[in-house]
Amino acid sequence: MLPGARATTTHPHRIAITGAGPGGLYTAALLKRLDPTRDITVYERNAPDDTFGFGVVLSDETLGGIEHADPEVHETLQHHLVHWDRIHMVHRGIRQTSGGHGFAALGRHRLLKILQNRCAALGVHLRFRTEAPPPAELSRTHDLVVAADGLHSTTRTAPFGPRITAHRCRYIWLATDFAFDAFRFEFAETEHGVMQLHGYPYAPDASTVIVEMRDEVWRAAGFHTLDVTESTAHCAKVFTGALGARPLRSNNSAWTTFRTVVNDRWSHGNVVLLGDAAHTAHFSIGSGTKLAVEDALALAACLEEQDTLDEALTAYEAERRPVVASVQRAARASLEWFENPARHLGRPPRQFAFDLLTRSRRVTHANLRLRDPRFTESVEREFGCPPGTPPMFTPFRLRGLTLRNRVVVSPMDLYSAVDGVPGDFHLVHLGARALGGAGLVMTEMVCVSPEGRITPGCTGLYTPRQTRAWRRITDFAHAQAPGTALGVQLGHSGRKGSTRLMWEGMDEPLPAGANWPLVAASALPYRPHSQVPRALTRAQLTDVREQFTAATARAARAGFDLLELHCAHGYLLSGFLSPLTNHRTDAYGGTLAGRLRFPLEVFDAVRAVWPAERPMTVRISATDWAEGGTSADDAVEIARAFAAHGADAIDVSTGQVTADERPEFGRSYQTPYAERVRHEARVPVIAVGAISSWDDVNSLLLAGRADLCALARPHLYDPHWTLHAAAEQGYAGPGADWPAPYRAGSRRPPTGRTDAPRPRLTLGR
Repeated sequence: MLPGARATTTHPHRIAITGAGPGGLYTAALLKRLDPTRDITVYERNAPDDTFGFGVVLSDETLGGIEHADPEVHETLQHHLVHWDRIHMVHRGIRQTSGGHGFAALGRHRLLKILQNRCAALGVHLRFRTEAPPPAELSRTHDLVVAADGLHSTTRTAPFGPRITAHRCRYIWLATDFAFDAFRFEFAETEHGVMQLHGYPYAPDASTVIVEMRDEVWRAAGFHTLDVTESTAHCAKVFTGALGARPLRSNNSAWTTFRTVVNDRWSHGNVVLLGDAAHTAHFSIGSGTKLAVEDALALAACLEEQDTLDEALTAYEAERRPVVASVQRAARASLEWFENPARHLGRPPRQFAFDLLTRSRRVTHANLRLRDPRFTESVEREFGCPPGTPPMFTPFRLRGLTLRNRVVVSPMDLYSAVDGVPGDFHLVHLGARALGGAGLVMTEMVCVSPEGRITPGCTGLYTPRQTRAWRRITDFAHAQAPGTALGVQLGHSGRKGSTRLMWEGMDEPLPAGANWPLVAASALPYRPHSQVPRALTRAQLTDVREQFTAATARAARAGFDLLELHCAHGYLLSGFLSPLTNHRTDAYGGTLAGRLRFPLEVFDAVRAVWPAERPMTVRISATDWAEGGTSADDAVEIARAFAAHGADAIDVSTGQVTADERPEFGRSYQTPYAERVRHEARVPVIAVGAISSWDDVNSLLLAGRADLCALARPHLYDPHWTLHAAAEQGYAGPGADWPAPYRAGSRRPPTGRTDAPRPRLTLGR
């Protein structure tokens, strides 16, 4: 609680709101409407008609929430909204158009006037040109303080745990006095670099125009030396085609960089954050005002529903935080797309447009098929999809192996072997996934020596008995699921070995007396209490390399179609690649070239033994998610090196190299690394990591972010995931051939009716 703050009350009566933006004003109107006796004051340092920017975009979802909570505001908004459903994307002079998107916008000044009038009519005290008293004073003299004072909030202090991240692009809000006929993205490839325009109408005769570019492009073009008038004129010149040679105008505009705001806590005592004071999301997904308005709706609802202010503020944050986190993840993906436009501009025109539309991963292939089937079908044709064939069911060739579809069952450690021998469990597990329709089914990491196991339950390929057991599995799959390829992943645990089975304690050392000695690039334990490995000598490096080649020869005899070398997740070869785990001072350490030396030597030795017509892939960790570790730039160079030595594809994973990693989890969260490797290293990639739906797979492939998609947990949930994906999409063809005994089940079973939920925030009328 701020010093001197009031004790929280059951239902706040005296309320102060700092900031008269849309979020602050709408909160005031809702709270006053729900209880007309409340004493509500809104403080705003600027004049009523001062505002930055021009237009505000509102989604149908947000407008629906406003309609349920305050029909009068909703009705007034309807008179001023401009609606459109198309997006134009101009790429190297070619315009692609996609429809069915459903946008609505109005002038920011108009929105503020509507909300100001509503507040005044309800009896809210609006104090413009007035600095709010210090937060501690407001907290002491009011039952509730709502900090809606924006990005530069003076209320958002240490107790809230704020974290603010500045990003790479400069941008400026401008306007033009004509209405675009669609949302417009346009890209100018200038001598200084790529500049981009985001434009949309907000009135019958006006449009917002945002010009954005990387900071180094902004400086190279000389914008840092220009005043606002000169900058505005130069932007109009760059995008004269989009503007029809019309001028741009500013409104207290200034070049700035976007800042992402995150707070550990949204309330402290009787003070609560709302809108940009609590969180920000990049303007490219149009969510700033939307989030603020939805915050206001949720806060008002929670204050009505909960018995105490503490409970209400806790419920507000619990309701909104996951929604905001999801939006911020999407916004981050979109922001990063626009930070790196040069990576995308070389794609075919329709793929470029599809990539742009799906950049945040909120719009997907299935969404676009519903919104604009004609556009989506044109993208599919450009990709090479036969009529009626989803992208995931197109074939893909790796060396002498043609996969019937783009789905990979990702390697999953099962920890169920005895003495390294795969048994009936492995036959059933891998056999079921082979019957389930995936183009490629991968084994777990198969260890090249007893000392190279992660746990006592790991499989191996270091004895004839193990080879025969694997042959039993490949023979079954090839006979019963002839369209499915089986791949083996070879690896050595390195410093992460000699641990308990996953369900007994992941990465925890075995009990005393059950351990075996570990080796690694350097004598560094995985965790402080883990066993300390011995740094490999030159002679031991040779021994390990020979273990890999011997296992490779056995894998060939066992009948595997593809071999993957495991150079990820902190295991032995990965330990050489990361500067966090490789502290060697000889030829196998130091620079990236030195750290690559041993993994490449192993790769070359394995490739020499592995049959020439059979493909090899390499799994890498594209980032360590830890300061000083492998970076995305390093990952591209690592991929290039393996590709130059003959790797047919790179399986792009991340992390698990150090115990103190801080991964940024989310849907398809590793895909941006795969996409970058694909386009900069010019090598096919397998994307992996939180890819959970066939819609995700189709979207990633069609956008050019991956060539194959590996899924693990979905295949644990449903061994026939791929065949069911075909049935759900109405596809029947060579990319998903049902085994004869299962064909009677190849149609999706009918389901019962499910009623839609009622709107969450109905506050009364």
